[in-house]
Amino acid sequence: MVSEQHSPERREITVRRAPRFVPFLALGVIAGFIAALFVAYGGAEDPNFTREATLGFFTMMFAMPGLVLGALTALTLDWVSVRKSRRATVESMDADAPEASAPQESAASEKPLP
Repeated sequence: MVSEQHSPERREITVRRAPRFVPFLALGVIAGFIAALFVAYGGAEDPNFTREATLGFFTMMFAMPGLVLGALTALTLDWVSVRKSRRATVESMDADAPEASAPQESAASEKPLP
């Protein structure tokens, strides 16, 4: 049996750390809720409205701006990560090759933390 030698395929890729948007959005909504808590329970009670109704109103009023601020923060961090991205060249390896199944040892030396 004759095995064919394939030349490995090389590609250039972009490597960057992109933020996940959902945690930023959720954090903005939570910050809006906390601000609503301070407003609803921090001031004097209105005899026409319960504190819970006031909390619900201010939660809706502060959650949307919190959501927008979380989105803007995530977009800003994403923009920064695009600017700090690096180019790398990757090479595909044959899955049947013995080098692919053997564990690779890193040549870089590791320094212990002080």
